[in-house]
Amino acid sequence: MSYTARSLDALRQEGDELADATVATLFERGEVGTFNTLMRYVSTAGSPLPDGLPAVAREYLRATSAPPAWVDWSEMERARLFFIDNNVHISTALSFASMPACYLVPHVAKLLSTTHGLDYPSKRMAETGQFTVHLMQPDAFEAGSRFIPAAQKVRLLHASIRHHLRREDRWDTAALGTPICQEDMIGGQMFFSLLVLDSLHRLGIHMSTEGAEAYYYAWRVVGAMLGVDQDAVPETLDEARAFLDLYMIRHMGPSAEGAHLTRQLVDLYEEVVPGTFFDPIVSALIRHLVGDTCADWLDVRRTPWDTVVKAVPHLLGVLETVEDRSPLGAWALDRLGHLTTVLELSSLTRGRVMHYAIPEQLKKEYGVAGTVPRTHRWTPPAPSVP
Repeated sequence: MSYTARSLDALRQEGDELADATVATLFERGEVGTFNTLMRYVSTAGSPLPDGLPAVAREYLRATSAPPAWVDWSEMERARLFFIDNNVHISTALSFASMPACYLVPHVAKLLSTTHGLDYPSKRMAETGQFTVHLMQPDAFEAGSRFIPAAQKVRLLHASIRHHLRREDRWDTAALGTPICQEDMIGGQMFFSLLVLDSLHRLGIHMSTEGAEAYYYAWRVVGAMLGVDQDAVPETLDEARAFLDLYMIRHMGPSAEGAHLTRQLVDLYEEVVPGTFFDPIVSALIRHLVGDTCADWLDVRRTPWDTVVKAVPHLLGVLETVEDRSPLGAWALDRLGHLTTVLELSSLTRGRVMHYAIPEQLKKEYGVAGTVPRTHRWTPPAPSVP
């Protein structure tokens, strides 16, 4: 699949027809409050839907209650094992590369700044972390799992933001396209998949080609469940590189909103890190993973730790050697990774389960009312020529 400026321009005009229609009907009928109240009781797949749920919401939940028919479950299992083997590294990449990358796209940073709930990065990070952990559970797509209901609610959340921004005429659709459009949703999918793999490579993590491809495949499944048009999504990592390069060339740059959101994110991470001595490592790690130019655009300060962070790949290389040569060491490191991820998530959630709801209004003050063998080591696709 090839991508051009014209094909991406067309994707900027498209939203999510099913979710947008559902949200519009809920608002027209004044049923949003009822929906949000009742959906707090729907947190696991296969659980009975509560009485009194609006009919349009019931139909939406029925239509989105299963993953796409084309899912290759053996590939999804490989993705889960890849996640288990690299969960700390993946969490690091999501936190210090994927999230800041979102702020490198000025219109995305503007949208995130406009929505009240996203002004609190701990909530967004907790939701993202919880969503990813749910995805990589063995029973993620079975009855009793938490992933499918979370995906259904996130999809409606995106639709509600589109609804508010359009209704209040606070979004320049002619210049910026549809808010949370298909191009931006695919771009987000690339940030959470290909950019994570790029960051792991930059950290010196040894990945198999099979594991990297499986991880990317899992996020294709996620994208489908979040309303991303799969006819437009890159199928391979090479195609993903071509899309992401063109997307970033088209849109990335400095913005006041991007710098503001990044500052909030850094402050949040520094609160999580015990004490203050290691606080500068937060900025240093972001700078290492996104590069100096992008870090400067985001006003990420330079620190003496910028040099220290460059030694991280060597340290991780030692740990990987221990993991490869000792089954006991591999088990211990996997358990440590799991515990680290759980502790990081619990510090963000404060022990709460994060609920996704349709905002009835956007606050006025924000402008709107087993492991995979490490054979065939993966290397990133070469940069595409625009």
